[in-house]
Amino acid sequence: MSEDHGSEIRRSLSPLIGLTSYGVDDRGRVNLPQEYVSAVVRAGGMPVLIPPGQPDLDALLERVDGFLLAGGGDLHPRWYGGREHLTLYGLNEERDRTELDLARRVLEERRPTFAICRGLQVVNVALGGSLHVHLPDVFGESVLHRAPPREPIPHSIRVDPESSLFRYMRSGQIEPMSWHHQALDELAPGLRPVAWAADEVVEAVEREGHESFLGVQWHPELTASEDPTQHRLFEEFLRQVRRSMIGRQGIRG
Repeated sequence: MSEDHGSEIRRSLSPLIGLTSYGVDDRGRVNLPQEYVSAVVRAGGMPVLIPPGQPDLDALLERVDGFLLAGGGDLHPRWYGGREHLTLYGLNEERDRTELDLARRVLEERRPTFAICRGLQVVNVALGGSLHVHLPDVFGESVLHRAPPREPIPHSIRVDPESSLFRYMRSGQIEPMSWHHQALDELAPGLRPVAWAADEVVEAVEREGHESFLGVQWHPELTASEDPTQHRLFEEFLRQVRRSMIGRQGIRG
């Protein structure tokens, strides 16, 4: 191996991580909460934002090594045959289209993907699943998945001890920050639930034949700086990205 080629490989193993972002706000800015960016950087990745309306997914897939599908507002219910509801917020069909298309592509190609909250819902809908439009209508309020009026709140989650998620976090009982009022209803083919809240809301899934995919309904980025259990999810994601990069480059080691 030449010195130049070796340097190129070393540079490329600092993975470029594409993070989906919110739509344009009322001040004309595309943004994403800083906690996502910090969690990726802390785990060794180089973040780049993917704005709604990204026109060239082929170029994106060519250049980006791993994908984090971030949280945010609700998916429009028309994508999964859901009903309108007064609690729907942050609807942005341009973001929906971009992320649904991106999710289908990265999942089809088995690319390393970490789906968080809305991101997990996008994955389920992209693969043919559906969502509960408003959890209290179905599960009541014995578990608060967000605090009024729309704030994060911790609650306990149990993790399947046979899952990869359990192995990554090294824990079967966690209490991360939750911040959602929707969740997975009918699971898409190939998705397997691996974590649940006390009210049986599905809190995480894995995908058959896609080891480098993980989807969680809670927000690990909010506590990753202080909670090693949540930080390990980002570390594992970056480990999977690097392994995928090595495989694509045909490197042995």
